[in-house]
Amino acid sequence: MKQVAMNMGPAGKLSPQEIEVYQQQLQPEIERVAAARWLGYETKYASVNLPFDQALIDEVQAVVRDKQKKRVAALIVIGIGGSSLGTKAVHEALNGLYYNEKTTATKLYFVETVDTQGVADVLMLVQALLERGEHILVNLISKSGSTTETIANYELFLQLLKSYYPTTWHEQVVVTTDYGSLLWRLAHEQQLTSLTIPALVGGRYSVFSAVGLFPLAFLGVDLQGLVAGAQSMVTAGTQLSLEHNTAALSAASIVEHYRQGLTIHDIFLFSVELAAVGSWYRQLVGESLGKSSTTGVEVGITPTVSIGSIDLHSVGQLYLGGPKKASTTFVTVQTDHEQCVLPWYPEFESLVAHIQGKSLSALMDAIIHGTLAAYTHKQLPYLLFQLPEKNAYAIGQLLQLKMLEVMYIGHLLAVNPFDQPHVEKYKVETRKILAHE
Repeated sequence: MKQVAMNMGPAGKLSPQEIEVYQQQLQPEIERVAAARWLGYETKYASVNLPFDQALIDEVQAVVRDKQKKRVAALIVIGIGGSSLGTKAVHEALNGLYYNEKTTATKLYFVETVDTQGVADVLMLVQALLERGEHILVNLISKSGSTTETIANYELFLQLLKSYYPTTWHEQVVVTTDYGSLLWRLAHEQQLTSLTIPALVGGRYSVFSAVGLFPLAFLGVDLQGLVAGAQSMVTAGTQLSLEHNTAALSAASIVEHYRQGLTIHDIFLFSVELAAVGSWYRQLVGESLGKSSTTGVEVGITPTVSIGSIDLHSVGQLYLGGPKKASTTFVTVQTDHEQCVLPWYPEFESLVAHIQGKSLSALMDAIIHGTLAAYTHKQLPYLLFQLPEKNAYAIGQLLQLKMLEVMYIGHLLAVNPFDQPHVEKYKVETRKILAHE
């Protein structure tokens, strides 16, 4: 299988001396990650074992087969943050933005935050299916089992299910949570199908756990291809030599520019179907790296997301003409599954020259190379990741690479990339407010 390739822009290349320094700093951490591969789910690096867990895949596929005994018109994924972003990233990359409009099979709806209109719209769509006697499946996902938004939304859909299937509603729910959580106990009391998340796998690292694998498998995503891509990147990402370890080398590059004052890192994806990958990566960077270091210094890389070529027409001026505060990761796709070729209309040549008869892929390639040239002229540092195509293997590689990259950045910045203590701050205050209303 073709591999995701990385290149460094001229302004961002590390010198041999810098590579040697980062080699010495990162080697102990690379060795720890490599060792964790053989320690199962017993270390903080537990997530690197997920792609190799065939028993997990078998369990997920068994639940899928059981729930597909009835034709399911819609799958509703209820979760937030790490409980939904990875699934959405893979789904949109492989199935496209208009999946629900194109498919005659199971539709997919994400219910994440407690935005009244957004939730009401999905409830209306689902109720219309239930009115026709269709079956739906609710996948309730909460690692802790006590996420306010998730439980609130689940109650609404549970009420709907019970009104149409008062005695069999429990057959149309799958719960994904930590083993032993209060939600896990409730699921067992109510005889709900449940899947568990390894305790030391955090939400933002959980896309290759049942969190992502169950809904993706239910929609027919190639799980073996997805995890094979991730497996290959775990192998590559635990090579001791930085020159053969893309995840470690990209981490070194990002940290080097952060230390030079470029505290923003923009992931610039030249595919609208990869926009959700950007949202997933933003959480991964923000939650993993924005905290106090072991020396008591508050650190953090601010992650931003841009979509090409759309955002060249919204923030391109800022990036190229504004203050130099960001390094960039570009992500491109070499081969499209579809081809759109422009007709030959000579009268349009005076409006935009040299596009008649060319494919949209050729135009996008020209825009990408033009963007890279502009960044080079402005001496802006960037990394370029090239996916050979948008298939399960390449997406699995990309997500696993980025998770390893963030682990290595955490080590270089002397922070724990696996906790998120300040996320609890808003939850505590929210519960105080609710308790007094």
